[in-house]
Amino acid sequence: MADAVATPPLLLRWQGWLPCSSGQQKRLQATACLVLMALLATLPVISRTGLSLVMMACGALWLLLALITPPGRLGAISGWMLLYLAIAILTTGFSPVPIAAAKGLIKLLSYLGVYALMRQLLHERPIWWDRLVAALLSGSLLSSVLALRQLYGPTEELAGWADPNSVAEGTIRIYGPLGNPNLLAGYLVPILPIALVALLRWRTWGQRLFAGTSLILGTGATLFSYSRGGWLGMVAALGLVLLLLLLRGIRHWPPLWRRLLPLGLLMLAIALTAVAATQVEPIRTRVASLLAGRGDSSNNFRINVWMASIAMVQDRPWLGIGPGNNAFNSIYPLYQQPRFNALSAYSVPLEILVETGIPGLIASLGLLMSSLRRGLIGLGGEGLLNLPRLASLAAIAGLVVQGATDTIFFRPEVQIVGLFCLATLAQPFTTTDETNLIDAREQPC
Repeated sequence: MADAVATPPLLLRWQGWLPCSSGQQKRLQATACLVLMALLATLPVISRTGLSLVMMACGALWLLLALITPPGRLGAISGWMLLYLAIAILTTGFSPVPIAAAKGLIKLLSYLGVYALMRQLLHERPIWWDRLVAALLSGSLLSSVLALRQLYGPTEELAGWADPNSVAEGTIRIYGPLGNPNLLAGYLVPILPIALVALLRWRTWGQRLFAGTSLILGTGATLFSYSRGGWLGMVAALGLVLLLLLLRGIRHWPPLWRRLLPLGLLMLAIALTAVAATQVEPIRTRVASLLAGRGDSSNNFRINVWMASIAMVQDRPWLGIGPGNNAFNSIYPLYQQPRFNALSAYSVPLEILVETGIPGLIASLGLLMSSLRRGLIGLGGEGLLNLPRLASLAAIAGLVVQGATDTIFFRPEVQIVGLFCLATLAQPFTTTDETNLIDAREQPC
């Protein structure tokens, strides 16, 4: 660590220029913690103007913290994110709609400011992960309660999400404060494995009751959203976190049992999923709509948007059209098929290709692989953030699965949760034992 500080990366050599006492630094860190908690707790209900102001505050706080904190290592995850930013800047310069792309670049910079503050805060105070999660679960619990209450209220507004031309005609879908069932599911999917790990990690019964309630109600709200991508993402996120926790729990068992038990449970899970998909009517209906191809109106719409987006990629495979939905909305009408208006490519990998071309997709895949390697560290040892690493890896898996056929990830309610997971994975590995973990919880925020 001393060598890393003595010769920091060129990009970080501006850090630590301002003198600051330890007391001032702690107060600034506490302020950053409170601002991030407010952001995570109000994600589902805050206005776009309020969200912009809080994100600007996060960027300013990170800048102040960086100026008073000596530089350390950049890290693989942060390195890939900076590479993607550099590619986005390049594609903005060569964009056919540079003004629209510049707006998307500004949004990207604001998101990276939130990530940088989360990463810096967790690096200085890893134990504050629990406080940030408590705020995040508060927002998800509020969203779940408001969404589930819609099951007992008037259905006229909910019927607006029941497509009369779909195989799933007549399905009533809840959306809570987010106004969109797919967005509700996309917001809750990455929070569910975090809630499960919080349930295992937290000590008091009150804390566990809070985490368990968030997990149960969040799962119920995701189910009743009837979002097919949300369901797949939830299965991927919860399934992976359970598998990782199992592998971690049996890591000292004999090798034969370490192989047979996960395999047996995986086969059981597949069998139960198959039974649910064929015997439970609501699930069977949504699965049928997923397999209906162009026979389902939602599928047909997405396929037509994908074909238009692929044509956009073929015309600009290396530089894309520039980042952000404004650039997409400016170019897409030139390629769209009649009556198939769209605000995005309805696929995260395809959206990345459209916006930043093949280099942007390569940088995103590098970020994904680095996240996988960092997450698997949590399978061994007793570090402070080992269990959170497993939760974050599972959350990202859920986002990846849902993002294959939707671009809900680019909404701030979802993307900020994803950035929190990346900030968790970006932390250096430590071997702090459980005793130090308990002692650290006694420190005031």
